[in-house]
Amino acid sequence: MPNYRRVKIEGGTYFFTLVTYKRKPLFLYNEEIELFLEALHHVGTYHPFSTLAYCILPDHIHLLWEMPNNDANYSFRISEIKKRFSKQFITKYGNSTLVTPKQQNRGETGIWQRRFWEHLIRDEEDLNWHFDYIHYNPVKHGLTNQVKQWSASSFFDYVKLGYYDIDWGQDVPTGKDPCNFGE
Repeated sequence: MPNYRRVKIEGGTYFFTLVTYKRKPLFLYNEEIELFLEALHHVGTYHPFSTLAYCILPDHIHLLWEMPNNDANYSFRISEIKKRFSKQFITKYGNSTLVTPKQQNRGETGIWQRRFWEHLIRDEEDLNWHFDYIHYNPVKHGLTNQVKQWSASSFFDYVKLGYYDIDWGQDVPTGKDPCNFGE
């Protein structure tokens, strides 16, 4: 297995993708989405970071965070968010269908993939591209036809601030998107 090293810059801005184990669609209902948002808020209260944007899809979550000036330990925060969500999820629904005996022996829940994707935001253009990527993701995955139809994201916060028009991403030619994915 390669020795992957994460870039850790105190006060840095990062894009993350967290994926459910075997892409199991766990975030289909508001209850699960609220459990995740509560875990995000809870961990942020004790280990601060700023959530700039998010989108919760059935089998993965995108986050855009700004870390405090004196801290770069996002891995700990993500671990704590996953733990808190998993504990709340198992308390509410049980985990008999999620966890394998091997995972149980390792203390895993069968809810999350072990790792997560991280990207250090390099500049304002990179930041803006990731805002768009996060908010357009439900359309990209065919979960909805319009960004405004997906409520489990920070898109509406930015509409209120005037950053996006409510119909943003709607007038995109078939097979294209405003972020030029795959091009």
